[in-house]
Amino acid sequence: MSKYTVQKAPFVVPTDDGKLIQEHFGLASDGNTKISIAHMKAPAGWSEPFQTPEFDEYTFIIKGKKQFIIEGETVVLEAGQSIKIKKNTRVQYSNPFTVPCEYIAICTPAFSMDMVNREE
Repeated sequence: MSKYTVQKAPFVVPTDDGKLIQEHFGLASDGNTKISIAHMKAPAGWSEPFQTPEFDEYTFIIKGKKQFIIEGETVVLEAGQSIKIKKNTRVQYSNPFTVPCEYIAICTPAFSMDMVNREE
């Protein structure tokens, strides 16, 4: 039995907002409930509703910029920067800028729509 897993075909999460989500490890890709690792590309002008996730989320920006509104405070990250947002924190993710943003998102435990608590 192999002691490693190479992910060559990440699960592409269906979206209707132009954002590309490729989950390499996590609930959707390999059933892992402890962690999810996803490669994301958010188009210019993209945003999500506010949410209060029941998981910690780490974000590392590869290209572009991403805006976070965390408990009312606006934070903007650029390429090479990262952030950890603790679970049960109200946050909104967006890319109000004119260029796409590429980043890696890691959630512990794994991302789940049942645990994200998005506001509609």
